[in-house]
Amino acid sequence: MRIIALHEAAFPVQSTMRNAVFSFAEMTTSIVSVKLDPGAGGVPVTGYAFNSTGRYACGQSMRERFFPRLLRATPESLLDAAGVLDPTKAVATMLIGEKPGGHAERCIAIGTIETALWDAISKAQDLPTAEVLARRYLDGSMQQKVPVYVGGGWYRPGGVPQDVADEIRSHQDNGYTHVKIKVGGVPLDEDLRRIECALGVLPDSGHLAVDANCKFGRDDALAYAAALAPYRLRWFEEPCDPNDFSLMAEIASVYAPPLSAGENLYGMQDVVNLIRLGGWRSGQDLIQVDPPQSYGLDAFSTMVLDLQAQGWQATSHFPHGGNQMSLALAAGLGLGGCEAYPGVFGSFGGFADSTVVEDGYVQPPQLPGIGFEGHTALYALMRTVGAD
Repeated sequence: MRIIALHEAAFPVQSTMRNAVFSFAEMTTSIVSVKLDPGAGGVPVTGYAFNSTGRYACGQSMRERFFPRLLRATPESLLDAAGVLDPTKAVATMLIGEKPGGHAERCIAIGTIETALWDAISKAQDLPTAEVLARRYLDGSMQQKVPVYVGGGWYRPGGVPQDVADEIRSHQDNGYTHVKIKVGGVPLDEDLRRIECALGVLPDSGHLAVDANCKFGRDDALAYAAALAPYRLRWFEEPCDPNDFSLMAEIASVYAPPLSAGENLYGMQDVVNLIRLGGWRSGQDLIQVDPPQSYGLDAFSTMVLDLQAQGWQATSHFPHGGNQMSLALAAGLGLGGCEAYPGVFGSFGGFADSTVVEDGYVQPPQLPGIGFEGHTALYALMRTVGAD
């Protein structure tokens, strides 16, 4: 098995939605294609990935550094004992010549390439990526049912608090039971009205989470924590700068319900710092790393296993974004669930076309690889990358 071609192209994310910090109107994302020759007379397969949502396209570093390193490597140096391309060795090869630290400068580019490799490797074995992950890391089989929640409640021009209730009703009509809404983009009293409207259509506060997208400094973070605590929400996500572990710990010391963070952390050391220094509480708080933005599926899987040995259950992890990629991980590793963005990010949101949400769960598609081929709009974009 060997890599025979690597390509990248940038595409607009196709959304004008706004959270508490920025609009997605100018955002782009990289789609990567990787072609593998499986060897022994097999037909070449092509794997794909995109760098999830919330970070811009990063093709320059791929083309200048990471693609050439993989293509220069001898094919044998990238294989495991069974002769299958090993994503761990691929990442190590891409990191040759890279200075330690500064993960955000390269982890997204490397993670997106690595995720595309998983898609191709799984296709070469005619297995869903979730099944390949389950066999490799757990010596088991993929789950056939995964909890999902909606990342919604965006700020819209001219929006009013009642809009949140209307949005949640539409998600409930489509089978979702748990929803996350944005906070921090309007004054606290208006956000509280939005929360009250949301709770008016949900069974209880455990079905609602809120996300501040790292908006708050100390005073606002603590004010929101005090105002939100009585609601006992499912979680309060990213209340402050993701690397301000001191403030994270202060918030955790006064906010009893669950907290969550992780989509802006770029490696195992960042997550370890959150746990050691940010006051994160095992069995209560949640970790939401974005896999293709943090060195890929192997790094994510290894993190889950390492933290499990320290008392963090796999169900503490809810991978951020990248709906189909996160779904594969959740099904393969038995995670707490994953996020869905129905109707928000154009071709990049949602699951396979045939996926049905029922009572807050989905069944992962039984397609080889991650399953992009089942998402018509997204696969139409992917097929143009590297096409002759």
